Amino acid sequence: MISMFRNFFQSKIGLPIFIGFLIIVALAFAASDIGGSTTFGGLTGDDKVAVVGNDGISASEMNGAMSNALDRARDDNPTITMPQFVAGGGLEGELELLIDRYSVGMFAQDYGLRAGDNLINSEILQIQAFRSLTGEFDQATYQAALRRQGITDAILRRDIGDGLLAQQLLRPAFAAPQMPEAAARQYAALVLERRRGQIGLVSSAVFAPEGDPTDEQLTEYYTESRDDFILPERRTIRFAAFGAANVTANLDPSAEQIAARYEQNSDRYDAGERRAISSFVVPTQAAAQALVTRIRGGVSLEAAAAEAGFQVSPGELLDQDGIAASTSAALAANVFAADDGAIVVPARAALGFYVARVDNVERIPARSLAEVSDEIALELRNEARVGALIDLSSRIEEKVDTGTSLTDVATEFGLEVNVIPDVMADGRVFGALQQGISPALRPILDTSFQMDEGEPQLAELVPGAQFMIFDVSDITESAAPPLAEIRDQAVNGWRRAEGAKLAGEAANRILEAVRGGATVTAAMAAEDAELTQVEDIDLRRTELLSAENQRIPAPLVLLFSMARDSTKVLEEGGDAGWFVVDLDTIETDPIEGNEELLTQTREQLAPALVAEYNAQLSRAIREEVGVERNEDAIEALRKTLAGES
Repeated sequence: MISMFRNFFQSKIGLPIFIGFLIIVALAFAASDIGGSTTFGGLTGDDKVAVVGNDGISASEMNGAMSNALDRARDDNPTITMPQFVAGGGLEGELELLIDRYSVGMFAQDYGLRAGDNLINSEILQIQAFRSLTGEFDQATYQAALRRQGITDAILRRDIGDGLLAQQLLRPAFAAPQMPEAAARQYAALVLERRRGQIGLVSSAVFAPEGDPTDEQLTEYYTESRDDFILPERRTIRFAAFGAANVTANLDPSAEQIAARYEQNSDRYDAGERRAISSFVVPTQAAAQALVTRIRGGVSLEAAAAEAGFQVSPGELLDQDGIAASTSAALAANVFAADDGAIVVPARAALGFYVARVDNVERIPARSLAEVSDEIALELRNEARVGALIDLSSRIEEKVDTGTSLTDVATEFGLEVNVIPDVMADGRVFGALQQGISPALRPILDTSFQMDEGEPQLAELVPGAQFMIFDVSDITESAAPPLAEIRDQAVNGWRRAEGAKLAGEAANRILEAVRGGATVTAAMAAEDAELTQVEDIDLRRTELLSAENQRIPAPLVLLFSMARDSTKVLEEGGDAGWFVVDLDTIETDPIEGNEELLTQTREQLAPALVAEYNAQLSRAIREEVGVERNEDAIEALRKTLAGES
């Protein structure tokens, strides 16, 4: 059973963050107002795809949930389309999530559990997305976040309330489950298994027809397999970058401007000093004064510190403000009142008193206007360039906001327009999958796939230094192309499919022969001389489990789940063929004396036990509350989302 609770409890996080999980569900799954009247291929937004108790899940809410679920799926697979998501069971999965959410909330309320407004308010106040830059809850930020997710305050409150009710209901039901030792012993013994057998591949290529299909055959195949040929959405992105190089105004400051800046910052050019010190901190003023006396008497600062159990920290050349910032204002004043090489009068620190020595004094002479004129001119020139660039970006943004096209803006401001056709959502270029957009364009990629055609936007790539205007000039929706455009690809697919059908029939004949006493090798050779792909298997289960981050081949998974002296067939994906899996022997080492493995098994199976308990409780809750699915409405929505209506 696919359900929100089963999936959640299989994770490593568990019950402690159940509320947070359901808040995410609220933001991610809820759609626009349930009372919407949008139509979906003859299905109105008010039509119910399911009724839970006395509350219905509308087609509008389900449609919105699917849109948000697709956005989440694109985090892992940016090019996945809605038809592909639906074909992969996305609609059924999302409907199960909503049914479970409604059921648990309703069941909890029926049995007297409550989530009051104050409790819900406290949860809302804790959500980081609703806080301003000061870290406090902000009503405007809250409303903006709801608008971005397309939900209302009432929907969010219901979802949070359901989550709180679920926490009250489920926490005591699943607290600290323990796998019985007898059951754990059986599972632990499986880890020590060694299995021997054979796996043979009945390849579709051996049986694939060499000739072309008739037009009728090809059309029928393409109609049935259209989802396999769906192409991802592609967009043509146009952009024009601009920065400091596009500022054409004269940025050179006048002599008067340079002189004014010199007077304004005269302190920077006056004579000054920088000093470096070595210091350490002692707990009391008396201890600091005693150490100062010893050092002034001839003991080195480092030796005195080491004898007292302290460590000296050397410092770099800093002005008085710099030393004050890194130590204290009192010490900085004493340091600049002492001579070079002198031991400084002790000064208070945050955790005691400083003992310090002046190691170096650098005297900086005053600089005249003539000496710093070039430095000031460069500073003013850079400031003017930044100001001019900001002004340029403001004028361009004004043009963009008033509806001026990208090409017109580029022409007016002398910018070069670059075009990248057929960009997919993951940044690759369709038809040249090894080629992708440059890293500089990555910041605008997600936005480009949310824009309409011909609506330019301005982006600041490097604050105050690099800008870009961009738009989408052409959108190719995700869809299966006309058969004529991919005829050769479809013909190859038809051949594989036909070969797979014949290979499946051959695999079943081989299966019967093996069950009659023949070996896999002999049965395959008798079926067709080209069927020679047979592998002897002799593996421990631990060898499979140790294959970290590697996908275990499906035939091996089947081999380790079969009964002794049994044979099965398994279809290989992509019409590649069929596997014949024959298991000869199973050997198991004794579990006695391996208490560590037994304990580990009980710990590892505890989450699965929680998931099983949860599945049973969820099913019982559904039966108690009552769930009625509207299969006609679900199918109508499925066809609409899959592009079949």
